[in-house]
Amino acid sequence: MTEHLAKRRERAAEHLREGSVLLLFSGESVPASLDAGYPFEANRHFFYLTGLRRENMALLLANAAGKRSETLFIEEPQPDMERWTGKRVTREQAKEISGVEDVRYIDALPGFLGHLASRCDIEEAWFDCYRDAMGDVDSYNMRKAKAFARAYPTARLRNAHPMLARLRMVKDEREIALVRQAIAETDAGLRRMLSRLRPGQMEYHAQAEFEYGIRMAGAEAAAFPTIAGSGLNGCMLHYDTNDSRMEPGTLLLCDLGARHAGYCADITRTYPVSGRYTPRQREIYEIVLGANRAVARAAKPGVTLRQLNDLCRDALAEGLLRIGKIAQKDEIDRYYMHGVSHHLGLDTHDAAIDEGEGLAPGMIITDEPGLYIDEETIGIRIEDDLLVTEDGCEVLSEAIPREAEEIEALMARGEDGVCG
Repeated sequence: MTEHLAKRRERAAEHLREGSVLLLFSGESVPASLDAGYPFEANRHFFYLTGLRRENMALLLANAAGKRSETLFIEEPQPDMERWTGKRVTREQAKEISGVEDVRYIDALPGFLGHLASRCDIEEAWFDCYRDAMGDVDSYNMRKAKAFARAYPTARLRNAHPMLARLRMVKDEREIALVRQAIAETDAGLRRMLSRLRPGQMEYHAQAEFEYGIRMAGAEAAAFPTIAGSGLNGCMLHYDTNDSRMEPGTLLLCDLGARHAGYCADITRTYPVSGRYTPRQREIYEIVLGANRAVARAAKPGVTLRQLNDLCRDALAEGLLRIGKIAQKDEIDRYYMHGVSHHLGLDTHDAAIDEGEGLAPGMIITDEPGLYIDEETIGIRIEDDLLVTEDGCEVLSEAIPREAEEIEALMARGEDGVCG
């Protein structure tokens, strides 16, 4: 059951020349207050290579002294603490989950590195040094990279993120199956929410119905903070306050997803709070839906995300030109201001290298055109998840209703197919 993890580590180790190590840390729990911590999330690259998601762990891949090796470091069991915080992973369990045979306790890592350095010259050390901007707070892995550089100043630091991101861009069959499951759970949650949607409710009521539905369907959690924006809130791209009352005749834009075994779904649907779209809402909705379908038809190996966004932008602009909302194409920037696609997997915005690079079979991307017309209180986005195949793409979320007639019919019947 661990062959897929062993293959991933082998592909990563192929980048290590003689005298190189790759060191990834799972991370640490961060206190939120005097007696509580923020929910722990393991470093995604660490999880990708080990299948483990607990804090205070490390994976060391080495190409030194003429051979490759892999060593996993985990927390040592502490029975007194485990009564309060739950059982820690044992060495035997860590071996079974990860497939790494050499498992040691984390306190042994400094001495292990020192012994390795004394036996051979460590010329390169790879760490996850990802950051968005110069001013970002250092991640746990970045802090460890800087500490290593101080301890071994002659070793050249290398950023492992681009290499590991490239591996993660193409999903294996197991990963694809997990994303499919996350999407199925998202479908269940959306149907439950849609069947109970009524004017006068709060946005957080819709959020609660969705999140109850996905958990009952088997999801471990929401993939990201649920967006349930009604009225003008639907024109805010990452609105997640969800504390406004849903007024009759308005739209509810829901950008959300389930997470299953670490893998994410990312779906957006826009529903009429009163059960039927107004003629104007329907007119804008059909333009967005047309762009969504056009992107799905165009996605295939070799096409870039930039090309898909250009296609989407043109489709939206032509639609608004047709109904007289804009007078020339470049006015579309007033109503569409984000990209149409990103990669999807362990992260909602999954690790990727360059939107100018052509797609390849096994990649999973989103398809999310939108129009945001503040002056008409209309915010509409329709998002699906696409699996790139050998000659096109498969819409993994095809079963989640998106046609206006189907949505209105489901709301009229109040059916969700979910018990409870």
